[in-house]
Formats: sequence, C-alpha cells, structure tokens
Amino acid sequence: MSNPQRHLHYVEFTAPDLAEVKRFYGEVFGWEFTDWGPTYCSFSKESAGLDGGFEQGEGGQRGALLILRTDDLEQSYAAVKQGGGKIVVEPFGFPGGRRFQFLDPAGNELAVWIEVEEEG
Repeated sequence: MSNPQRHLHYVEFTAPDLAEVKRFYGEVFGWEFTDWGPTYCSFSKESAGLDGGFEQGEGGQRGALLILRTDDLEQSYAAVKQGGGKIVVEPFGFPGGRRFQFLDPAGNELAVWIEVEEEG
C-alpha cells in the first residue's frame, strides 16, 4: 500500500478560554487569529510559523495534536489501521476538510486530514 501522508501540517491545542489565549499569543508573539464559531480559532503560519488552532476545552488535556495532511483520507485510514494504529475518532467533516484521529503504537494521538472544497 502506498503512503499518501506528506508531512506535518497543523498543530492543535485546547484552551478553556479562547479570548484569553488569543489575547496572550496576540500580545506576546503577535499572532493573528480567525474565529471558526464559538469554540474554535485558528492561527496561520504567516503570524506563527505553522498553521494551527485552539479548540475550547480543558487546557492541556491532550497536549498538542499534530496533524498530517494527506491526498487520500481513506487510504491513510486503512494504512494507519494496517500499521497497528488505533482509530480514536472516526472520519468527520468540518469547514474545508475531513479528518480522523488515531493513537500510534506508543500511545501518541495524531490526526490525518484532507482538504475538501466546499460546495457553494
């Protein structure tokens, strides 16, 4: 089976107070944010050096979630399972893409995503 994963593409954190985390990183490091509803905001590689985001939740509950980009989500899903990974979040859609999350053999949680053009 070929490997459609390309590289680390995104990092995601949790934060109990999005307004406070945006204030902190904006003031201290100059990061700029885009809100995606009341429970998620993202930052870009232009302001932070890497694309990423904050999901509202208990801060530090899982640490950082590293996200790999793929050209074929179904093939990546099958490869993760075949390679011994454990799927912990089944594939789901969100604005601009789809992803799933898994545990590697060492117990680290990562995600794989694919960009999906929205129909308009």
